[in-house]
Amino acid sequence: MLRPLQEIFPSNARRELLVGLEHPDDAAVWRISPDRAIVFTADFFTPIVDTPYEFGAIAAANAISDVYAMGGEPILALNLCAFPSDLPQETMREIIRGGAEKIREAGGLLVGGHSIRDAELKFGMAVIGFVDPERIMTKNRARVGDRVFLTKPLGSGVISTALQRQKAKPQHVREAIRWMMELNNSFLPLIQEVPVFAGTDVSGFGLVGHASEIAQQSSVRIRIKYSSVPFFTGAREYSRMDIISGGTRKNREYFGARTVASRKFSASDLMLLFDAQTSGGLLLCVPKDRMDIFNKMRKRVKHSIWEIGTVIEGEAGFVEIL
Repeated sequence: MLRPLQEIFPSNARRELLVGLEHPDDAAVWRISPDRAIVFTADFFTPIVDTPYEFGAIAAANAISDVYAMGGEPILALNLCAFPSDLPQETMREIIRGGAEKIREAGGLLVGGHSIRDAELKFGMAVIGFVDPERIMTKNRARVGDRVFLTKPLGSGVISTALQRQKAKPQHVREAIRWMMELNNSFLPLIQEVPVFAGTDVSGFGLVGHASEIAQQSSVRIRIKYSSVPFFTGAREYSRMDIISGGTRKNREYFGARTVASRKFSASDLMLLFDAQTSGGLLLCVPKDRMDIFNKMRKRVKHSIWEIGTVIEGEAGFVEIL
């Protein structure tokens, strides 16, 4: 017979759960000492690119990103694999190799995993990291006046969909793959040292969806300047061709009610803000009184970072586009 949760984790022990289901975030966080907490997350999905190695690397980067989105550093990973019985052994090895090299690049260790037979190929990872309990980055700590930054362009959803429909140009696919394989680790020192307390990573809910989550949990409104948002080359072209994934359309249906456009946008341009991303960038809300140190530190980061908006007063959960 299973013991009640309150017996396994008495009330004083449950206080060590710093981030859990009460305020859902990118990962769970459990304090193990006054200056250290564990970040725990998992993610996996079906292939979005044709090359096995790159699929494995993208899936791993996507899973690892949730640790960075909490301000943490990844240390251990377990593979999560679902392989069809007729999948060639070499394909399996390349997927696993891509994931293993990515967690190694992140400074962590691949320590095992689990695989099952499934009709549909899936791959990802469960990842554990460490974070300072005093410097956890969450969705509920944005404040009015914060400036909003994004660390990767948008458009991986439409480009992946175009690839599936055999409409994508090779150069557009290569650019998107390069960005999706890229870790968000370059920004960890910046997050920890500024520090940045409010943020997330942009994945399946798209930019507006994840911005809305921050706005909802922080009881603020987020204003995004469309002209400042970066997009992959070809993203607007495919959106205008109505090459849109089902997930993106669902994002538009759900988060559209929380979106206010201060001027008229074409449907295809606006749709890109809802584009379901894979292994997207970090969305950071930087306190205005920490911008001096933020600007000094961002010069040390070799990767691009775009300022796309501000946190303002207004109805919680709403995103304003101008």
